[in-house]
Amino acid sequence: MNDVFVLDAVRTPIGRYGGALSGVRPDNLAAHVVRALAVRSPDLDPATVDDVFFGAANGAGEDNRDVARMAVLLAGFPVTVPGTTVNRLCGSGLEAVVAASRAVAVGDASLAIAGGSESMSRAPWVMPKPSRGFDRGAQTLHDTALGWRMVNPLMPAEWTVALGEGAEILADRYGITREAQDGFALRSHRRAAAAWERGVFAGEVAALDALDHDESVRTDASPASLARLKPVFRPGGTVTAGNASPLNDGACALLVGDEAGAGRAGRTPLARIAARAVTGVEPHLFGIGPVEAARTALSRAGITWSDLSVVELNEAFAAQSLACLAEWPDLDPDIVNVNGGAIALGHPLGSSGARILGTLAHELHRRGGGYGLAAICIGVGQGLAVVLEGV
Repeated sequence: MNDVFVLDAVRTPIGRYGGALSGVRPDNLAAHVVRALAVRSPDLDPATVDDVFFGAANGAGEDNRDVARMAVLLAGFPVTVPGTTVNRLCGSGLEAVVAASRAVAVGDASLAIAGGSESMSRAPWVMPKPSRGFDRGAQTLHDTALGWRMVNPLMPAEWTVALGEGAEILADRYGITREAQDGFALRSHRRAAAAWERGVFAGEVAALDALDHDESVRTDASPASLARLKPVFRPGGTVTAGNASPLNDGACALLVGDEAGAGRAGRTPLARIAARAVTGVEPHLFGIGPVEAARTALSRAGITWSDLSVVELNEAFAAQSLACLAEWPDLDPDIVNVNGGAIALGHPLGSSGARILGTLAHELHRRGGGYGLAAICIGVGQGLAVVLEGV
């Protein structure tokens, strides 16, 4: 097997739902980061990219025609560069990197681009076709931005609860209080704001449409402002808009390759992909999906929790993240999301997995090496994790 390296990672700033990027199609978001990779690597001949893998969680709107291939064409790459789109819901962007890494590992590719794109603002309303022609009955439109729609009646009802209700279930099971969730959310905003202030993200963000920062970071967040928010999913519950990730728009792309590919692209690797793992849990407990995925990935990498320098855990909900941390007692929570997480930075579904891996690769490179873990929970009950070794 060939060693597989993350050679570069770039992302758009993450826009708020209905915000600065809401006018940008998801295929154009994807094209922007693919093009940015080429600009950042002037020695890279786009024609030498063997394949492009992109994740998209929706795929029901302007991203419906294989958004990876659309990105290649819109970015001005040669038509000979192929592209494929994968869907593992919230893990789609990370799954795309995993797919690219496997192609490089077995020699099917030497250079590949992998990432994800999502415009939750532009996700369309859809409705099923009627069962017969000229149906005169009322029709229901379903919002495709997030969550279950057109649920299969054969699916057990407990599996198809709202994502926020799944977070409430975990809060109950793990005894996670509203105060703990708000505290976790506040830390995310403060760390993200501090990271932007220090210029941490300058090397990974390519401005788009005059947006040069992540729109969802609240520099004014406080215990009092978070405490004022009402529960969203359950009367008397603990999950609010303040301790959950927002709806967002954005894209991310990584340049992945073997040693020879790195040389042709003129890139010094940021990190080596050391291991990857995917696991499943009951759909309504999706939030703890990363627990076993992370354990398996660490085992495959031949390391333990104590070997990690930094961890990127996607923050779908504070309750979900805290439940994972409760299952990882040997992990130092201070090394988790050192530059903030999705509650502050945002969670454009199909892009988020690639975003956390790219952020992790840049952070390990800044530190001069060490091991890092990227892990993400996935709707309908899955978890995905990747171990990187900084170089």
